[in-house]
Amino acid sequence: MLFYTIKRLLALIPTLLAATMLVFLFVHLIPGDPASILLGDTATPEEVAALTRELGLDEPLWTQYLIWLGNVLQGDLGTSVFFGTPVLTVIADGAETSILLATMTMVWIVLFGVPIGIVSAMNKGRWIDQITSGGAMLFASIPTFWLGLYLILLFAVGLGWLPSSGFPSLTDTGGVTNLRYLILPSLTLAAPNAALIIRLVRASMLDVSREDHVRTARAKGLRPSRVAIRHIFRNALISVTAAFGFTFAALVSEAVVTETVFSLPGIGRLVVQSILRRDYPVIQGVILVIVVLYMFINLLVDLAYARLDPRISLK
Repeated sequence: MLFYTIKRLLALIPTLLAATMLVFLFVHLIPGDPASILLGDTATPEEVAALTRELGLDEPLWTQYLIWLGNVLQGDLGTSVFFGTPVLTVIADGAETSILLATMTMVWIVLFGVPIGIVSAMNKGRWIDQITSGGAMLFASIPTFWLGLYLILLFAVGLGWLPSSGFPSLTDTGGVTNLRYLILPSLTLAAPNAALIIRLVRASMLDVSREDHVRTARAKGLRPSRVAIRHIFRNALISVTAAFGFTFAALVSEAVVTETVFSLPGIGRLVVQSILRRDYPVIQGVILVIVVLYMFINLLVDLAYARLDPRISLK
């Protein structure tokens, strides 16, 4: 497995190089001039031209790319045009919120999605299966902004149990108690994703239940619960594991609507604001970090396959 891991890491190098080219090109195709937006409508052409030269945006595109790539290889993603601070610092400020939000959301997904999916598969065609399948389809179709607003009205405004917006850092006063700010956003994100996991767990378990080794286990007289957990769910975990991995990566990078509804200082909201400001370094840096995150999770999922199923050989 070590040799396979090293080989996969080396194979990521050309992929990352191609990703940097695409990221840089697409970002610079966004209409608008960062210097004009930063200075405002009252700026003179001379002031805009001076700031453009200062930012290095007057250089040819390929020259800007090579300079940026050289800095990236040294661990420098540049300096934010809007904030005037290193891009890594800007990303780190939003990463805490996004990672904690994604982690808490995954906890809800595992706690609700997996058990309900198992129960649904074990009771195929019965009333429990009909209710869980219908409920999963319902929650998968509910817009997250609508669900988030109603959770705020119920638990924050109506009952006053939880805060409705914002997220103080864990290093601020309150420590881990600040996690209560993420309960409503994480439940909002978990609802549609848990619904998909329910359907996936159910479908995967039903597929595995038709295999020969499951029929043999049942013929030996093993308890249905033991057959479901030890022989069916364990083998169904292979496809579910991939879903968990990419769901986590998506939660970190795509929670734009939820972060906006709950006013969370996360990565998704940062990207939207940076696009509006034409803050090229931040946009490039965030997208590159997300690409690396997806590649890393994809590698972890492949390694997990071999752990879950000894029949899979990684060479």
